[in-house]
Amino acid sequence: MKSKIQLSLNLKLILLCFFFLVLLLLIVRSSISPSQSPIPEIHLLNSTNPTQGPESATSSACSSLLTPTCTKTPPSLANALIHYATTNITPQQTLKEISVSARVLAKKSPCNFLVFGLGHDSLMWTALNHGGRTVFLEEDKAWIGQIQQRLPTLESYHVVYDTKVHQADELMRIGMEEECKDVSDPRFSKCQLALKGFPNEVYDIEWDLIMVDAPTGYHDDAPGRMSAIYTAGLMARNREEGETDVFVHDVDRVVEEKFSRTFLCEGYLREQEGRIRHFTIPSHRARLGRPFCP
Repeated sequence: MKSKIQLSLNLKLILLCFFFLVLLLLIVRSSISPSQSPIPEIHLLNSTNPTQGPESATSSACSSLLTPTCTKTPPSLANALIHYATTNITPQQTLKEISVSARVLAKKSPCNFLVFGLGHDSLMWTALNHGGRTVFLEEDKAWIGQIQQRLPTLESYHVVYDTKVHQADELMRIGMEEECKDVSDPRFSKCQLALKGFPNEVYDIEWDLIMVDAPTGYHDDAPGRMSAIYTAGLMARNREEGETDVFVHDVDRVVEEKFSRTFLCEGYLREQEGRIRHFTIPSHRARLGRPFCP
């Protein structure tokens, strides 16, 4: 028991140090590139009515958080520091696993970041993407309510999945059909694996990073991540140009292992650390005739 407590404390200390390092990097970067202005950070106070978050209150005192004349701690980072310093709950991913996506965020933020799942690490992802837009898709409506009571600035949406883990083999067979190899907006895809019930803006935004860490997938009657993984890959391929970094967590499980390799493709696999895989998927619209997998 003592060793577990010590491990939790050590992880919290490491995370705090990591956030301070990110803050230092933001300040240094702002002094090097004063002409760049960050993308406004957008928040939701509830999952159905997007409004501007509490960070807008600081705009009059600090119109640009990344200019050399303003060295205040960004509110999203300050909130994360306070949250993780005062809770005994640590993120679900290990430090090494978190570092895989954090390195990409350090290069791409501020950016558009879509996360399947809302959890104890959500505030961390929002802070690491300071100035960008981070959106969470969550299957449990009650859990969204609990999280928003404590962390009202997070932007989250309730989504419904109609699959079950025990259907994975049949869904894999369906995914091999030609209609599932066609690249299109998921809303108009003929593939049964494509998720069509998200809010429209989730489909309209071109996501720079997508993290698949939900829905639940650890028992046969759980929704499983079959459709989430396929849809993440379809969104990445359907962007007009550029590329999307897609991360899949829990690849030690059968569904996550097989579906990520099949629909995100071995040829796009960049890194695996522990239970997380990182894929970089290019636009298929920018170069017509590109095969589904390289």
